[in-house]
Amino acid sequence: MHAIRISETGGPEVLSYDEVDDPSPAADGLVVDVAAAGVNFIDTYHRSGLYTMPLPLTIGLEGAGTVSAVGADVTEWSVGDTVAWTGCIGSYADRVAMPAASAVAVPDGVSLDVAAASMLQGLTAHYLIDSTHALSAGDKCVVHAAAGGVGLLLVQMAKMKGAEVFATVGTEAKAELARGAGADHVIMYREVDFAAAIEDIAGPNAIDVVYDGVGASTFDGGLKVLRRRGTMATFGNASGPVDAVTPIAASAGKSLFLTRPSLFDYISTPDELQRRSDEMFSWIGAGDLDVRIGLEMPLAEAAEAHRKLEGRETTGKVLLRP
Repeated sequence: MHAIRISETGGPEVLSYDEVDDPSPAADGLVVDVAAAGVNFIDTYHRSGLYTMPLPLTIGLEGAGTVSAVGADVTEWSVGDTVAWTGCIGSYADRVAMPAASAVAVPDGVSLDVAAASMLQGLTAHYLIDSTHALSAGDKCVVHAAAGGVGLLLVQMAKMKGAEVFATVGTEAKAELARGAGADHVIMYREVDFAAAIEDIAGPNAIDVVYDGVGASTFDGGLKVLRRRGTMATFGNASGPVDAVTPIAASAGKSLFLTRPSLFDYISTPDELQRRSDEMFSWIGAGDLDVRIGLEMPLAEAAEAHRKLEGRETTGKVLLRP
């Protein structure tokens, strides 16, 4: 079979389309034929060395497909079942071996493509609005990169909770996507100071929570617009990692809460993974949550997919097709 491997860290050019041995399931594991693998910023962090991983490595954490082999101790899954997953390294491949406990069933009414596109980014959006800062009706939130994979889902989920959404985007085309997802206010960050624009609308120190997957270029402005005891959830580094910050500076004189959450701490048990997945898939199946697949590419073109993602050329989800 084929897989996307790295033997050294660096730019997209280090991604190699290699022929590798077929995997076998562990006693408590599965092997799944991959229908589609999701591309996420965390994959670029593994590739670049921002997040240290042992090498050589097959990258990718997310996908959906059909079970082709089950381990000797597995009773809950059978060959032919359709499943989705996140957090299973090695997903940029024709087949992937994973713990059976990491798989969730793809329900009727949800395609394998949509399931692959929603696991990491959809569950990220879910924990952010459900647990990191549980949104309530009337809350004001900022969603940066609102036309991206997480951003579009965050906007929709925040509106389900009754929040007022301030969305930042870089182009008019992306602004239209954010408006279509339900954003109340869309701010073109390349044309205006987004913090000043938010304060012009909401007043100073008015935002309950900032959901920031961009990082270095948006962090300070996000602290500025938060209310007293507001929450800064900085969960990504699309513009680069945030500089070191002291507790006094992070509080910004307003007793702020600063968190760097990770999805895998919010799906750390099979029960929590299942609860979040069930709710997300129910929204998708009911038509309440639209998962936008913005780009599909062959697995062999993973390097170009990374270039487009890091160049902020994509909207919605990027999928790789084995």
